Amino acid sequence: MKVLIADKMAAVVRPALEALGCQVTQDVGLSGPSLVAALAEHDPAVLVVRSTRVNPEHLEAARSLSVVVRAGAGVNTIAVDVASARGVYVANCPGKNAAAVAELAFGHMLNADRRIADNVASLRAGEWKKKVFAKGTRGLKGRTLGLIGMGNIGAEVARRAKAFDMGVVAWDISLTPSRAKDLGIEQAQSAVAVAERADVLSVHVALNAHTRGLISDDVLGAMKPGAIFINTSRGEVVDEAALMNAIKSKGIKAGIDVFCNEPGQDEAWSTPLAALDGVYGTHHIGASTEQASEAVGDEVVRIVSAWKNSGAVPNCVNLATGRHATHLLVVRHKDKVGVLARVLTTLRTGEINVQEMQNIVFDGAHAACAHIQVDSAPSAALVSEIEANEAIFAVDVVAMEGS
Repeated sequence: MKVLIADKMAAVVRPALEALGCQVTQDVGLSGPSLVAALAEHDPAVLVVRSTRVNPEHLEAARSLSVVVRAGAGVNTIAVDVASARGVYVANCPGKNAAAVAELAFGHMLNADRRIADNVASLRAGEWKKKVFAKGTRGLKGRTLGLIGMGNIGAEVARRAKAFDMGVVAWDISLTPSRAKDLGIEQAQSAVAVAERADVLSVHVALNAHTRGLISDDVLGAMKPGAIFINTSRGEVVDEAALMNAIKSKGIKAGIDVFCNEPGQDEAWSTPLAALDGVYGTHHIGASTEQASEAVGDEVVRIVSAWKNSGAVPNCVNLATGRHATHLLVVRHKDKVGVLARVLTTLRTGEINVQEMQNIVFDGAHAACAHIQVDSAPSAALVSEIEANEAIFAVDVVAMEGS
């Protein structure tokens, strides 16, 4: 099985995949047209990426491409809709870099409060400004940390907040009272409600249609004057114009690891947000630790191994979550060549589409039972045609719940 790796990975990944019997090609310089060319040339079954964008033309370039593995949590850099339309699995590595991102979030909190980066810059410029930098520091102990997003990373940040004697109030659309209790945090009813109470507001949501622009003028306008804002999730989650306004009008200090329209590679780049006083920016390095890279690498190998050996794809993000089938055909039959093919041919003549199918073989391999989910009810005549085959013992049609 061919695997193409288009980004830097932990050193263990390539030899581990080769030990599985995979033919591995790695080129960390691939992107855009060069990735299209590499996919067309190598025709891999699996593409592994970290920061490299996977666009529609990439998914269409390799006929054999079956799985795209994102060596990280977010999949916003992958054309997931196109992958779904082409039957390509998209998998990620959730939670493996959570500790790394949480550590950077706290680094930004401490820096924004103590102005560590400004201290360093002043000393490097040959200046001693103790009186300047001793003013305006509030400290984190006893402050309220507001979290928007309580997935793996949000939970890791909440745990670390306890060590700093901070209270934690949080909101997430999927946060339940029982999980909030287990984490020892207070649950708020909205993002705005969190912002109103937070001395430090930290964002940890994935980027999708529901979270794009979530941190709006309403949320930022609810923050206390002089509060700290941290974003280590995705730039597009935040209305950057609204954030800039809050920084200027309310004295908000910000630690930002992610920006809108980030470049895909190291190059000259600037953004007005990072240039503002009180903003401390980093280069989307939240997950960039050796520990996180090794953990993600291990998960990449696990995903590829599962696909190669069983056809299963762990952490797949683009399988249907809703049921499209309306009826279930339960077909008990002799376990012989061509029996199921004839059943499927009969369904095709009735213009009935199969949504899911499982064939269970009994001990001795003389008989089996096929569970076939279809998108419409087969007619009595169609069922009779299936039953007319001497290799069919019985056919039952069951209307599925909600159909």
